[in-house]
Amino acid sequence: MMQAVRATIDPQGRIHYTEPVRVDAPRQALVIFLDEGNETALLAQPALASDWLKPEEDTAWAHLQPGK
Repeated sequence: MMQAVRATIDPQGRIHYTEPVRVDAPRQALVIFLDEGNETALLAQPALASDWLKPEEDTAWAHLQPGK
């Protein structure tokens, strides 16, 4: 069974889990480094899009889009 666990890795390479992890035998692990800046932006996009897509927004920014 595969299990995902959130953790941080410090500059010395030590892993700090956000919750206790127990295994009954040695296990392989896959480590994925997340670019947190992009992750936050991607998570915020759907919430912001609800405001960006309003007609009032187009009107408010129209002076910056002279070609439209």
